[in-house]
Amino acid sequence: MIDPVIFSFKLFSIPIILRWYGVLVMLGAVVGALIAEREIKRRGENGESIWDALIWVLPAGIIGARLWYVVNNILGGSRYYIDNPINIINIPEGGLHFFGGLLFGAIALYFFLKQNGMDIWLFLDAIAPAIFIGQALARPANFVNQELYGQPTKLPWGIPIDAQHRLPQFADLSEATRFHPTFAYEMILNILLALLLIWISRQYKDKMKPGAIFSLWLVFAGVARTFIEFFRPDQPRIGDSFVSYTMLVSVLMAVVGVVMLLVRYGKLQLAAAEGWEEEYHIKPVEKKTRTRALTPATLDEMNEEVTSKKSANAVLTSAGSKSVTKKAAPTKKIAVKPKTTKSKTTKQKTTTSKTTKPKTTKK
Repeated sequence: MIDPVIFSFKLFSIPIILRWYGVLVMLGAVVGALIAEREIKRRGENGESIWDALIWVLPAGIIGARLWYVVNNILGGSRYYIDNPINIINIPEGGLHFFGGLLFGAIALYFFLKQNGMDIWLFLDAIAPAIFIGQALARPANFVNQELYGQPTKLPWGIPIDAQHRLPQFADLSEATRFHPTFAYEMILNILLALLLIWISRQYKDKMKPGAIFSLWLVFAGVARTFIEFFRPDQPRIGDSFVSYTMLVSVLMAVVGVVMLLVRYGKLQLAAAEGWEEEYHIKPVEKKTRTRALTPATLDEMNEEVTSKKSANAVLTSAGSKSVTKKAAPTKKIAVKPKTTKSKTTKQKTTTSKTTKPKTTKK
């Protein structure tokens, strides 16, 4: 079997351990975010905002997934976390529940979108297929940890499970016993359902309304997980029934999804759904000015720009002064005002001389 630890070392007496579990979970988150980014852009919104949302959603999702797993374990009758509460935060040992991550992640996403003025239904519809893909890519981690397997089987794709990782009811079985790879069933289902959601959103693009794809996701995810629960002997049951707590939540998810679809397309009227938007609300794009970091290289570039501008201004001013002097010369040559004044004065003298003649008339 595969070693769960990829490598480990100590840094200043602090153990640094890289596990397949963490790597595959992060791979699923990143690939899911890439798919969500494309789906958000296709709906007219800024796809890069999903990376900002991931800063909120990912930590909240991990905390929620761990807490749900612990509560589910306690409901099953185990006292492991009651007697060892410090192990609740020991996430690397394994134990994350999808529904807890979904619940806490959705709450964090809601507050992020509300704070940034973005449409919650647009993001839920865009993220729906990405959730399936992200979950599917993280499922091989269960194979590495030898967990989330099913009952014994003689099918050719059955997998071996070491004795130390077997459930108590299977501890006495022979080493050659094979078990259902339940995690693989869920992985395949998730990939197929993600492709189906993407196909529906494109094939019936004109008929899709806000929230429709997310409603379909609730139905698909609920039905798929209900089926998977029949191959999960590790899940705690409600009393003596065959129904697990996770199966109950899965059925409720599917029912809620069906009701939302009926309301969305007018087949069912609910007062709480009045005013449900008919189109996505796209946030106006805000243009941001980019600023450069003040590094020595950028300072040199800025100095060069300043000197080049000064030299350019000097050239312009010198050229301007020359043009002014050239234009000023003709104005002096054209000016004829002094001549006109002389002529006027001479005329005045002549007129005065003419006017004085009558005074000197002959007696």
